[in-house]
Amino acid sequence: GAGIASTVNGAKEVARPVVFGVLTTVAAFYPLLQVEGNTGKILRFIPLIVIPTLLFSLIECLVILPAHLRGLPNAKKKHDRRWGWSRFQKGFADAAESFAQRIYKPTLEFCLNWRYLTVCSGVAILLLTLAGYAGGHFRFTFFPPVEGDNVAAWVTYPRGAPVETTEAAVARLARASEQLQSEFGSNNDDRRVILHALASVGQQPFRTEAERAGGNYAANHAGSHKGEVHLEVSPSEERTISSQQIADRWRELAGDFPGAEEVGFSANIFSAGKPVNIRLTGPDMNALQAAASQLKKQLADIDGVRDISDSFRLGKREFLIRLTSEGETLGIRQAALAAQVRQAFYGEEAQRLQRNRDDVKVMVRYPLDQRQSVRDLQEMRIRVRDGDTLREVPLSTVATIKEGRGYSEIRRVDGRRAVNITADVDIAKVESNKVIGRLEAKELPELLAAFPGVQYSLEGDQAEQSQTMESMLRAYLVAMVIIYGLLAIPFRSYLQPFIVMGAIPFGLIGAVLGHLMMGMDLTILSLFGVVALTGVVVNDSLVMVDFVNRNRPQYPSLLEAVRASGVQRFRAIMLTSLTTFAGLAPLEKSVQAQFLVPMAISLSFGVMFATVVTLVLVPAGYMILEDIKATWDWLYGSGPEGNRKPDQAIQVNHL
Repeated sequence: GAGIASTVNGAKEVARPVVFGVLTTVAAFYPLLQVEGNTGKILRFIPLIVIPTLLFSLIECLVILPAHLRGLPNAKKKHDRRWGWSRFQKGFADAAESFAQRIYKPTLEFCLNWRYLTVCSGVAILLLTLAGYAGGHFRFTFFPPVEGDNVAAWVTYPRGAPVETTEAAVARLARASEQLQSEFGSNNDDRRVILHALASVGQQPFRTEAERAGGNYAANHAGSHKGEVHLEVSPSEERTISSQQIADRWRELAGDFPGAEEVGFSANIFSAGKPVNIRLTGPDMNALQAAASQLKKQLADIDGVRDISDSFRLGKREFLIRLTSEGETLGIRQAALAAQVRQAFYGEEAQRLQRNRDDVKVMVRYPLDQRQSVRDLQEMRIRVRDGDTLREVPLSTVATIKEGRGYSEIRRVDGRRAVNITADVDIAKVESNKVIGRLEAKELPELLAAFPGVQYSLEGDQAEQSQTMESMLRAYLVAMVIIYGLLAIPFRSYLQPFIVMGAIPFGLIGAVLGHLMMGMDLTILSLFGVVALTGVVVNDSLVMVDFVNRNRPQYPSLLEAVRASGVQRFRAIMLTSLTTFAGLAPLEKSVQAQFLVPMAISLSFGVMFATVVTLVLVPAGYMILEDIKATWDWLYGSGPEGNRKPDQAIQVNHL
C-alpha cells in the first residue's frame, strides 16, 4: 500500500512538467517537418520517427513506469551494498551529491548574488560564438560531401566531336585510375582500394543517377561526345583515405583535356547541385556569352574553385549557304536554293514501291563519291531558268558558303535567354558561401554594369540552401510561439516562459564548440540538430522553473528557494544530459552515417552546454525576473503595498 501511494504521489509530482516537457520537444521537432526542397524530403523522416516516439514515451513514463516502480523495496531498509551494481549506484549517487554540495552550491550562490554579471557573461559568450563565424574561425557547408564507395570522372566534348576523341579521353581517365591503384595500393598494405572500374563512351550513367538522386529527374547525359569512368572503391571502413581525396588525386593524374567543354570529378552519392551555380539571363546571346566567359575567368582566379563550366553547348558543325546578289539577278530564291542542295545530298523521293508489307522509297541524289567532301558542295550545279530553257551554274557563283556552328540548345527562363555558369569548390581551401559572398559583393555588380540587360540569379546548391533555410526559419518561429503557449500553461505566467526560452540560444554555443572540438564544419544538419536541441533545453529548464515555483512557499526568502531547488535538481538534470550524450556517442564513430554526425554533435555537445545553462543561467534569470516584477510593483503598486521597499517586494507572487 505504501509503495503504491508513494508511486502515485511521485507520478503526480512530475506529471505536469513531464507532459509539457514532451509537448515542447514535439513542437521543437515540428520545423523539421516543414523544410522545403530535396533536403527536406530526405530529412523529414527524422521528425516522423521522433514525434510518435516522444508521444508514446509519455504513456510509458506516466502509466507503465509507475506500475513497475510500485514493487520497489523500501529505501529506508538496509541492503547489502558491498558488492555489484548496488555498490556502483551508491558510489555514483554519493559522488553526484557531494559535487552538488561542495562545488555546485557555492558556485550557484555566487552566480545568484552576481546574477546580472552572470547573464551578461552568458550573452557575451553567445555573441563571441556568432562573431567566430563572421570572422571565419569555423565554416558552414550546406550539405557535406557524403562519404560514398563510388568515385566518378566524366568528360564532355562539343557536340559532333568524333567518338574517337571521347574514347581517347576515357582511356586517359582509365589509365590515370590504374596509376591511382598502384599509388594507393602501396600505401595500404597491398589491399585493393579500387575494386572495379566501368568506362562508358556515349553516356554518363553515374552522373545521371547522382543528379536524379538530388531531385533533377530530367537529368540525362548521353551522346557520342560524352564519356565517363566510374570506380567502385573499397568500403570506407577499410581504407584510410577518403573518396574525395581519391577524386582529387585522380584529377591531378588525369591532367587537362584540351577542347573539352566540361570535365568533372565526383565522390558524392547525392548532389543538391553544384556549390557555385550562377544563372545569367538577357535578351542578347552574344552579350551573355561574353559575360559568361568573363565570369569564368574571375572564378578561375579564386583559389579552391575548380571544374568551371557553362551551359553553352555548341551544336554540330554546319554550312551557312547565303544567296548572293548575282544569284538573285538570275531569279533564284533562297528557298529554291535550299531545296536543290537538299535534293542533291539528302535526296528527293521519286516514287514508292510496295514490297510485301513495306513501302520502299526511291530517292534520287548525287552518287556517293560526289557528296562526300566540301569541294563537292562548292562544285554542285544549281539549275537556273533562262527564258524557256534551264541551265546549270556552280553553287559558288550564286551563293556564299560559310562554315559555322549553331547552338545545340537555347535555354530560356521567363522568356529570356539563359546560361548557367557552374563550378565545384574544394571545401578544404574555401567555403562555397564565402565564394558566393565575394562574387555578389564585387564581380557580379561589375558584370551587370559592363553588360546592360544581363541579370543574374543563384541556382543549384545556393537555391536549395536559401529554400531550406527560409522554410526552416518560418517554421521555427511558429514553433517558438507554440512552445511559449505550452510553457505559459504550467507556469500560469506570461513572463516566466521567457526565462526558459532565454536558454534556447545558449544551446548553439555548445553545438559550435562541439564542432570545433571534433574538427568538423557546421552543416545544414548541424542546424537541424540545434532545432531539435531546442526541445531538450526547454525540457530541462521547464523542470527547474517548475520546481522553484513549487518550493517557494517552504523557504523564507526567494534566494534560498532558488538555491535549494538548484541543488535538489542537480543530479536529475546531470543524469538526463549524460544519458543523452552517451546515447548519441555511437553515431559519432560511424563512417557511413557521416552526414548525420553534425546533427549528433549539435545535440550531444549542445545538451552538455545546456546543462550548465539550466543549472546556472536559468536560476539567475528567475531572480532577475523577480527583481523586475518587484521594482514594477514598488513603482506602480496600489494601496498599502504601493510604497514597499524593493528587498521586501521580492516576495511578490507570480505576475
